[in-house]
Amino acid sequence: MTSFRPVPAWLSDAVFYQIYPQSFADSDGDGIGDFAGITRHLDHLAWLGVDAVWINPCFVSPFRDAGYDVADHFSVAPRYGTNDDLAALVEEAGRRGIRVLLDLVAGHTSDRHPWFTASADDPDDHRYIWAPEGRPDGFVRSPGSRPGAYLPNFFDSQPALNFGYAREHPDEPWRQPVDAEGPRANRAALRAIMDHWLRLGLAGFRVDMAHSLVKDDPDRRATATVWTELRGWLDTTHPDAVLLSEWGDPAVSVPAGFHADFFLQFGGPTNGGPLRSLWNNGEGTAAEGWDPLDCFFDPGGKGSPRPFVEAWLAARAAIGGAGHVALPTSNHDFSRLNCGPRTAEQLPAAFAFQLTWPTLPAIYYGDEIGMRYVPGLPDTEGSVLGPRYNRAGSRTPMQWDDGPNAGFSTARADRLYLPVDPDPHRPTVAAQRADETSLLHLVRRLIALRRATPGLGPEGSVEVLHHGYPFVYVRGGRHLVVINPRSTPAAFPTGVVGEAGPRALEARGVVAEHGVVTAHGFGYGVFDLEPSPAS
Repeated sequence: MTSFRPVPAWLSDAVFYQIYPQSFADSDGDGIGDFAGITRHLDHLAWLGVDAVWINPCFVSPFRDAGYDVADHFSVAPRYGTNDDLAALVEEAGRRGIRVLLDLVAGHTSDRHPWFTASADDPDDHRYIWAPEGRPDGFVRSPGSRPGAYLPNFFDSQPALNFGYAREHPDEPWRQPVDAEGPRANRAALRAIMDHWLRLGLAGFRVDMAHSLVKDDPDRRATATVWTELRGWLDTTHPDAVLLSEWGDPAVSVPAGFHADFFLQFGGPTNGGPLRSLWNNGEGTAAEGWDPLDCFFDPGGKGSPRPFVEAWLAARAAIGGAGHVALPTSNHDFSRLNCGPRTAEQLPAAFAFQLTWPTLPAIYYGDEIGMRYVPGLPDTEGSVLGPRYNRAGSRTPMQWDDGPNAGFSTARADRLYLPVDPDPHRPTVAAQRADETSLLHLVRRLIALRRATPGLGPEGSVEVLHHGYPFVYVRGGRHLVVINPRSTPAAFPTGVVGEAGPRALEARGVVAEHGVVTAHGFGYGVFDLEPSPAS
């Protein structure tokens, strides 16, 4: 494994919060969220205990893929505000102890990007991948005077940047090696983009489709080499900045140079199995190619935490101390926790697990109040990926209060980026702030407990006592965690619990005494096994 600078200390204690800017808060009444809206609600994040925010792409774009089709990497999209508005957001966040990361789309651009429009008219330009004759499978016909066709990276409107091919092919003479002029120019461009925003105070980047750079790279070794080179530059130039990857395979991406990678709904040996084995109940975003499985957090109690635990152990063994595995509640491409038949009463146990397991927690906006995946929405900015996969359901406006549009915007309802959840009983920040028994207050207490208890963080040890219902583990040799996601009670005898029982730090529906932990349906508990000072 390549030797990098140690991971910045702030990352190991971080609690991330993902903001989809279109849907978080609209300050100017145009129906679309913006930087000023985020700035106005930074106190919510500070109160919650969040100290790192990742904002989905906010650059100039035609928005055929919700901003993941970038047309200018150095200017923000006018619908979100100005570069100065972003700078003000970063400054105000910093005053509250919150770092801000941007989303870096590294593998492609929009077909409206000046780089691409120039390349489409210049056969000598090698910034993108072009087949000079015909249209091979998967390629898109040239829109300019240049003959041939280009390779898209995702949608047809997202031409792949040329980072080279890992292997030659006799039938594809256009393939260039990774050290050719075009790939070298693109690596330099990535450094320039990163340097620009980091010098303005950003704390790092979440990198979109980080695995996709070098083509025909079956073991991702050549792609990993690109990121290793960039990490070396970053360590020297911006040593306190971090890179999070959308790779879905921490065992590969972190040794390549990323400070952390997410378990995602795709990626890795089981195509996203670790995350889906926890949360995916088959509703909301459901890809046709996914293997059917029973998720652990389901009232039927048919799942198991074992697939997740084994994948996490394997990733940790590969990573060592080089970085972290991040665990999201959901994201802009995947169903929210509150999805389909999963009800609000089932969510606390999920957060009790996420915020006590030795991963970096990432909370998707609105999950802290239990916002639901909203079915039946129209295709919006490329949100539909399949017959049962509409990402729009996870991208609806943040629900701040019981006012018009749930406090998201003063625009007419028909002008909103997406409709607000029509459920009259939808949760709101205001209502849950006023209720100390709410999910929002629980999440806040769990974040505070995690921060005050190093053994609950990613550096603390974990010993799993029971891979079932209830899921039982000990963190840092001292803190017992009990999670029962099913609807019926579950018990487990364990020698770590004495006759009197440990001290409960945060618990609902769990009793630990007489050598047994007993959890009611959807119960959870975090206990201190050490005697209290008073005893």
